[in-house]
Amino acid sequence: MSDSVVLVAGGGGFIGGHLVAELRRRGLKVRAADVKPLAEWYQVFPDVDNVVADLKLSDQCTRVCRGVAEVYQLAADMGGMGFIEHNKGLCMLSVLTNTHMLQAAHAAGMRRFFYSSSACVYNAEKQVSAAVKPLREEDAYPAMPEDGYGWEKLFSERMCRHFREDFGLATRVAGYHNVCGPHGTWEGGREKGTAGICRKGIPGKASGRHSIEIWGDGRQTRSFMYIDDCVKGTLAIAESDILEPINLGSSELVTINQLVDIVEEIAGIHLERSYNLSAPKGVNGRNSDNNRMRNALGWEPSIRLREGMEKTYRWIHDEYMQKHGD
Repeated sequence: MSDSVVLVAGGGGFIGGHLVAELRRRGLKVRAADVKPLAEWYQVFPDVDNVVADLKLSDQCTRVCRGVAEVYQLAADMGGMGFIEHNKGLCMLSVLTNTHMLQAAHAAGMRRFFYSSSACVYNAEKQVSAAVKPLREEDAYPAMPEDGYGWEKLFSERMCRHFREDFGLATRVAGYHNVCGPHGTWEGGREKGTAGICRKGIPGKASGRHSIEIWGDGRQTRSFMYIDDCVKGTLAIAESDILEPINLGSSELVTINQLVDIVEEIAGIHLERSYNLSAPKGVNGRNSDNNRMRNALGWEPSIRLREGMEKTYRWIHDEYMQKHGD
């Protein structure tokens, strides 16, 4: 077992919690840091150095980076489309976290810095059609990302590049597309689309009220990667020689209506659909071009959406019934 400590910033969150779990399974010493109180972390492990810290603050970043050899910087103030559309200022403030984490990592002499970016960096003009052409990494420029959240992510990608070029910090960047799975936010306004649709279908199953509100017309398209593929890809990219930002997402494209179809099938119900055309719905189409990943790693996310949604729904169902059920 290595004596080196690996830091997961944002380790109390959805993806961060799963990443901590995998690093533990690999026999590594792990420190997890998150702004949330420990009781609100999605996964907590007693053999992990769990630290509550506000990583927007420089001194807190210095503290959690002390004695660390490599960092996975996932910490961010974010949520689903409803959250990022109405909280652009909060999303932009995550630039403080990324700036201070890069500075602290460089000062600590870390050997590796992984940054989780987002497909929201991509030029909006390339996402106007539901029949979208899969987005290549170079489609981030000329820059016209998602307002607020996307601009912050794109700027932080550039910071990673220049810390690598100017200071020799070995940075790696993955652009996450949509991720689904258990042990994440499923209510309260920060949940992603997959979790929200699962949650909306559960009361119908439990009470017989078979209806669901869909944001947009349901014809917008997305791809959804299961969390196990996300963690596997994250570690592979971090350990690789890939210097430029690279997509990490499924290439299995579906409409939101098709996503609801899958949830109906899993739950064994039929939902009457209403469409809120004034609600935040994001771009009309987004999919991941995985050619660069296949060429660099000989791999791409492969867990089918139906399989991932089955596991996601079952976990959210149990959580919902424990909290709201009889």
